[in-house]
This record gives sequence, C-alpha cells and structure tokens, in this order.
Amino acid sequence: MYRCCYFPKYVRDLCQQLGICGWVKNTKKGTIVGKMQGPESLVEQMTQWLSTEGSPGSQIHHCEFTNIEHVTRIGYPNFAIRF
Repeated sequence: MYRCCYFPKYVRDLCQQLGICGWVKNTKKGTIVGKMQGPESLVEQMTQWLSTEGSPGSQIHHCEFTNIEHVTRIGYPNFAIRF
C-alpha cells in the first residue's frame, strides 16, 4: 500500500481534522493497514487521499479497501496510531 516513515502520522492528523475515528499502523511487510469510521462523505474523502495523494514523499503503489460496511455506532473514541 504505502511505504513512508511518517505516513501513519499524516493519516492520523488528517483523520482527526475530518472527525474520522479508527487506527493506522505500519506492518512488518512494509505496508500500512488501518480502519476508518465516520460519516460516509468524509471517509470517502479520506479514501481518495489515501488512493491518490498520500503524505509528502510517499509513493502509492497499491491501495486496497476491504470490509466496507455501514455501522450504526462508531467503535473507536478517536483516531490513533497503533504499534
């Protein structure tokens, strides 16, 4: 998906600005994974950024979104970086 040292920080900061909850983390495979929850239009805005723009210096090789579903209750108190 992405490979950039500060990518999770940019994702967290942007999600917090948009009011999206969830988490993001680097994997041992050198990719980024995460989960987002929030208003559909804001999550769509974030998926567009993840797919096409990314953080400064990042190169997007592949972006995949799975397990897309509508939820009635947000399951996260905020947006966090997991380690």
